[in-house]
Amino acid sequence: MRKTLITVAMSLTVLAGAAPAQAADVALPKPTGPRPVGTTSLHLVDSSRPDPWNPEASERELMVSLWYPAKRAAGRPAPYMTPQESAAVLKDFPNVPPDALTRTRTYARLDAPVSPGRHPLVVMSPGFSFPRATLTSLAEEFASRGYLVAAVEHTYESVATTFPDGRTTTCLACVKGQDNVKVAAGRVKDVRFVLGELVKGRWGRAIDRSRIAMIGHSMGGYATAQTMLADTRIKAGVNLDGTFALDEPLDRPFMLVGAPGHAPGYGSWDKAWANLKGWKRWITVAGTDHAAFVDYAVLRPQLGLPAQQLDGARALRITRAHLVSFLDRHLLGKRTPVEDYPEVTDHTRNASAFSEAH
Repeated sequence: MRKTLITVAMSLTVLAGAAPAQAADVALPKPTGPRPVGTTSLHLVDSSRPDPWNPEASERELMVSLWYPAKRAAGRPAPYMTPQESAAVLKDFPNVPPDALTRTRTYARLDAPVSPGRHPLVVMSPGFSFPRATLTSLAEEFASRGYLVAAVEHTYESVATTFPDGRTTTCLACVKGQDNVKVAAGRVKDVRFVLGELVKGRWGRAIDRSRIAMIGHSMGGYATAQTMLADTRIKAGVNLDGTFALDEPLDRPFMLVGAPGHAPGYGSWDKAWANLKGWKRWITVAGTDHAAFVDYAVLRPQLGLPAQQLDGARALRITRAHLVSFLDRHLLGKRTPVEDYPEVTDHTRNASAFSEAH
């Protein structure tokens, strides 16, 4: 039986046999689009509701990272994680220096001026316990191709979240038996709030409100489908290797991208597939694991930690290519071909036949 999303996320990898981290700094793959990339962080407060995880918080505080096509490559490269966040991610791995992830090479320039005009928006939601930083290599790629990207940190669902005043929160939601439905419902509220703040604030001038998509990893993939049901502003969605439920029809484009364990007949995607009533696609990538669709695909090998079988840079190249093609097709009406990667299996036809038979 497949582990739940929360169990998988809380056991990212196994340290046994890991070599010590290398002295050299680690790096993400470069974005491949033609645009320079800028980034900034937003601290947003939803005063309309209490925090679902912290009974002492009467408001919901969120951190959001933005990546965007920049007018020029001005400013210093953005930091990847704070020392507190890096230490929290690596706390179970004593062979790796706790600050190793603070030295991760990124390519977006901090507070670079945004390119003029309105850009399609991609909202991103990370896996349960995963910091939003783990979506950086995907976000930088999308921004280099003209998209504005907003990655939401779901406070108290990440191992660590550092706020502008220096506070670092922990994962209060990371308890045994946590309810996926509750977590997803809270994320729907988070994302809808963030969308509202973005379109009405100063960033609204840079957003094409008619072209909004959402991509989520793991629990973020579950939340993507649920958010689309609740909010018609989101025109297309992607679930990256997330177990999820979809109990009512969703009539907008949706894509499933997963590890081999998510092939038809092996999990929650079978039932959900039948309720995807719009354009849909289902692919799996050989040699991947749950964390191979985000930055950990390349960071784990560089830190000497056990990783997926497939080369991490190739895993991210495959993921980026398919997601860019999806976004271009459904937000821009543009056909962007994808290389025929032998690791990729397209289950779309077989999944439909399997769903009808069961």
